[in-house]
Amino acid sequence: MISFKHVTLPNGLDVIAEVNPQAQSTALGFMVKTGARDEVPEVAGVSHFLEHMMFKGTPRRSAADVNREFDAMGASNNAFTSNEVTCYWAHVLPEFLPRALDLLADMMRPALRTEDFNMEKKVILEEIALYLDRPTHVLFEAIMADYFAGHSLGQSVLGSRESITALAQPQMRKYFDSHYGPGNMVLAVAGNVDFDQLVGLMQAAAASWQHLDIRRDYTVPRPQPRRRHIVDAKLKRHYMALMCPGPSSQDKDRHASHVLADVIGDHEGSRLYWALVEPGLADEADFSFYPLDRTGSFFAYASCDPARRDQVEEVLLAEIKKVIKDGVTEAEITRSKNKIETAGVLHGELPLGRMRSICARWTYHHEYRPLEAELAELEAVSGADIKEVLRQYPCSPVTMTTLGPE
Repeated sequence: MISFKHVTLPNGLDVIAEVNPQAQSTALGFMVKTGARDEVPEVAGVSHFLEHMMFKGTPRRSAADVNREFDAMGASNNAFTSNEVTCYWAHVLPEFLPRALDLLADMMRPALRTEDFNMEKKVILEEIALYLDRPTHVLFEAIMADYFAGHSLGQSVLGSRESITALAQPQMRKYFDSHYGPGNMVLAVAGNVDFDQLVGLMQAAAASWQHLDIRRDYTVPRPQPRRRHIVDAKLKRHYMALMCPGPSSQDKDRHASHVLADVIGDHEGSRLYWALVEPGLADEADFSFYPLDRTGSFFAYASCDPARRDQVEEVLLAEIKKVIKDGVTEAEITRSKNKIETAGVLHGELPLGRMRSICARWTYHHEYRPLEAELAELEAVSGADIKEVLRQYPCSPVTMTTLGPE
């Protein structure tokens, strides 16, 4: 039988687990509540850069040791950085949990050697250059900067060439010391796990970790109507993005917002698909819900032949206005709930999916929900809930950013 366990260690580290004795594997991960929105402009990109450095070794291990030990366990492992969190995880067979935990916990106290820092800086700069050649990335970062103008959520996760070039190792160390500690991170495990053993191992591994009492800046973004076009003569397609206010990750209307976004702009079977993609007006068209910590937005995107840019934009805006005016049908709500529930079940069938879900829920809500409860919350979404979202968030004010050859 699946059960939930939670212990707070003396230093303040939350250890949570969804224990499933029938699972054939175990997933574990540390989620740190820090990302691009927690950086000052002078160190823009440091969270993502630091994610790379966590794999470069510790006082006990070299970078080669880290890679070799993950490989020896046959682990699937990785990390990611977003605007708001940084996560490090591994998926292993249950018998390797103690080794995987020892390795991940050790990585949470990196050496941050100057020679590794200088070498990895070149890798980060190459990554930035690579992404600057991707129109969709350029457009997304541009509209985030436009929509969140003057707010830290508008900062690039990667940082800029200028900020990364100027970043010094002592600045990274200072950022690490002020963000990576109990009180600002959680260890989550899902699958076949002995929880008492897990707690004992983690308590020993984190014995020297000092508690951090850190509070995120929750200054409310103030989006204003904006429009900007970026010219890139070498492009062959026209790209457009739209953002407008929406519910936050903590808002009770978040489930209804996911359903609404799916009805409008899922990649298949949505209103934008039938209005733009199926008739060949656009290559892609999407409308999605983008919830964040205590704020949120809706995001629309389309790409097309430059000759059709005005027509595609007109149709995209018309479809959104039609939903705001007339709402959506019960059949559309049912179809979208079925799709989202199916995706949730498939995601949750593996311990890795459940680990990431319970870890994120704890980080944003400080609570646990079993998969069945999450599905029930989604299933309860009604037409009245959709109307309430549209009443509170009528796609205004709108920020529109476009990118194209002319």
